[in-house]
Amino acid sequence: MCNRDFASKQLNMINNRIVTAAALAKRDPREIKLIGASKQQSADHLHQFHQAGLTNFGENYLQEALTKQTELTKDPINWHFIGKPQSNKCKIIAQNFDWVHSVDRLKIACRLAEHRSRESNSSLNLLIQLNVDLEESKNGVSLNDAPSLSSQIYDLDGISLRGYMLIPSPSKSSEEQRRPFALAREVLEKTNQRYGFQLDTLSMGMSNDLEAAILEGATMLRVGTALFGSRT
Repeated sequence: MCNRDFASKQLNMINNRIVTAAALAKRDPREIKLIGASKQQSADHLHQFHQAGLTNFGENYLQEALTKQTELTKDPINWHFIGKPQSNKCKIIAQNFDWVHSVDRLKIACRLAEHRSRESNSSLNLLIQLNVDLEESKNGVSLNDAPSLSSQIYDLDGISLRGYMLIPSPSKSSEEQRRPFALAREVLEKTNQRYGFQLDTLSMGMSNDLEAAILEGATMLRVGTALFGSRT
């Protein structure tokens, strides 16, 4: 059972990893945002972690997320949708989340933008998902197509395009882990140079490879098991 002491201990452990990796990369750890990947974690679990200082939570499943949001209305949480957005769910996502990390089609971006601009005065922060390894089983746009898609999304009303997200294939060595993260960073830099954008976000790095991601410029980490423990 999760309590405040457990949450504080786990959060401190991950924050120490972030600080150590940031020092190696000669970066300020404060520019790296920790997102709790909280699918299949209870609302009470999230509440304890929020009380311990974690303010950003990422959810994969819409209905599960909406249930938690209802139970946690008193906790000022920043909600990130990190699952695959479906066309018929875009309105609900646009209404209930601060960030969407996993867009890889213009159609989805347009629908999110349309509903957000109708429902809110604030823009929805959006990331394009990259498929660095070109795996058919994974969502995401290729590295070659990412700049062009970015240019089509960038000026949509209701949307603030911030950068890229990726989920690379598991690798054991730090060198292997760093490769896809470096490619994502290069695409972000290439897109900014080509179009004069100011994309500033790389959502990459999870429980087993967050150090490698930080070394290559990650600004958001999505950490689940190493933070919360095994899922319920």
